[in-house]
Amino acid sequence: MNFNVKIFADGADKLGILEMNKNVFISGFTTNPSLMRKAGVKDYEAFAKEILSIIKDKPISFEVISDDFDEMYVQAKKISGWGNNVYVKIPIMNTKAVSSFNLIKRLTNEGIKVNVTAIMTKEQVIEILPALQNTAGAYVSVFAGRIADSGRDPIPIMTDVIEIIRSNQNVELIWASPRELFNLIQADRIGCHIITMTNDLLKKIPLIGKDLNEFSLETVKMFYEDALSSNFQI
Repeated sequence: MNFNVKIFADGADKLGILEMNKNVFISGFTTNPSLMRKAGVKDYEAFAKEILSIIKDKPISFEVISDDFDEMYVQAKKISGWGNNVYVKIPIMNTKAVSSFNLIKRLTNEGIKVNVTAIMTKEQVIEILPALQNTAGAYVSVFAGRIADSGRDPIPIMTDVIEIIRSNQNVELIWASPRELFNLIQADRIGCHIITMTNDLLKKIPLIGKDLNEFSLETVKMFYEDALSSNFQI
């Protein structure tokens, strides 16, 4: 399995993160407050520092948790100080739909690596890109999976964004929120830099190229064995 797209493990389960860190095909990590809540994380900073005490040589993104830009700035400075491999996730806007442009520009100019998250349109990328002009390294996370959830094909948007950011070699595109393993193939085909994948999707990677007749037989056996174990009667 040779992919040009880098695979970042996405999650907040400590054991899952450490397990994926052992896999040579994992190039980095991302998480967010929703994933942390789902995983039962109680102490954000303690969790992050525990992970960073082990993962020191791969990029990992942690997100600010405020809705106020001044407070986001303070949080971003603190998060950035947790490790040299840390990228600070900044949402494209706050909950009042006010652009994060000025905050992102300020952080970038101070040498803080950011991951601009929750992006859904190429217009948002065009708007934010000047704020990343002086970055030493930044990600733009376009939520392709959520775009698809809206009934739209994310491929044209992702392809356009690749062209939009091509002139800035320090900005990389993340295919965020994939819904199926085939999204990895799609991201690789269009030249996307990074794709984030949950542990559930990552565990399906060995299925790539699997014989479909064999897969069909396994599926039939699964249905039959489940029916037997359930003691169903007709």
